[in-house]
Amino acid sequence: MRSKISNYPVATFNKLPKDIRDKVKKIQEKSGFIPNVFLALGHRPDELRAFFNYHDVVMERDSNLTKAEKEMIVVATSSANSCLYCVVSHGAILRVYEKHSFISEIIATNYSESDLLSSKQKKMLNYSLLLCRNPEKVTQSDLNILKKAGFSKNDIWDISSITSFFALSNRMASFLSIKPNDEFHQIGRLIKKKNK
Repeated sequence: MRSKISNYPVATFNKLPKDIRDKVKKIQEKSGFIPNVFLALGHRPDELRAFFNYHDVVMERDSNLTKAEKEMIVVATSSANSCLYCVVSHGAILRVYEKHSFISEIIATNYSESDLLSSKQKKMLNYSLLLCRNPEKVTQSDLNILKKAGFSKNDIWDISSITSFFALSNRMASFLSIKPNDEFHQIGRLIKKKNK
């Protein structure tokens, strides 16, 4: 018996439009399971399609930010927004990219005291959290701090876009009460050492 994953009706894979099924199938083949967020947002396929498109534009485009840094932004801001689904799911992705089994917990709770992050990455997350929590307080001086740290105007746009997109994602996941897949909790926990 499948547990409830949302407080709204949930789409079944076979009832999704073909283009969305094809996208979800690729994700399933890569991860071994269908993330609950896609079935929950599949209740409104047009919105899920738009979600996929914007996600891919901000998270997969060529950027000076690494894939891990993008996930750091997601985990930090999702924690600030109290979004369990995104902290758990993107925390799993971050652990894989960083090859570190508890970096997600560090990012979600107190990255400023960690030696796992560079000073530049901490400044990136400081700005992301400011934009997330108090967008009205963002000033040119905050952007200047990022520029001085080595971020270009395009990098700052990327940081801002990821923060902003996941504010939407966090709020939808919270409103729908989407439950994280159990599989996410295990991903990236045991990092295998490479043979020399």
